[in-house]
Amino acid sequence: MSIDVTLHELAETVARYRFAYLVTVRDDGERTHVVAATPTLVGGHLLVPDPGRTTRANLAARPAATLVWPPAEPGGYTLIVDGVAELRDGQVRVQPSRAVLHRPAPDQAGSSTGCTADCAELSVVPEPTS
Repeated sequence: MSIDVTLHELAETVARYRFAYLVTVRDDGERTHVVAATPTLVGGHLLVPDPGRTTRANLAARPAATLVWPPAEPGGYTLIVDGVAELRDGQVRVQPSRAVLHRPAPDQAGSSTGCTADCAELSVVPEPTS
């Protein structure tokens, strides 16, 4: 199921979570680097303050980044946001390009689709300007 949301609605969704993991790709292109963070949505970007040395190096070479907010309670949704990151003013600025709420689905035995997850795609669209 796809649901278009404004960046304001994404901010409300992010506010329901305590923290996220920022995922970047290492120099070898095969392994990821994962750090805990507390991003905020400001001006259409997710901001992560004080990135470490490895995160800065990874993003300088490969700007793709993913933020993953684990569910607050068992059975809850994980929020996953993909985007393009840049380093500015001592922080990571991620421009969201895709967001999805994801959780394992109840047992799907006999399902013809073979789907094993309950997902809701959140298309990241800018807020309308007046």
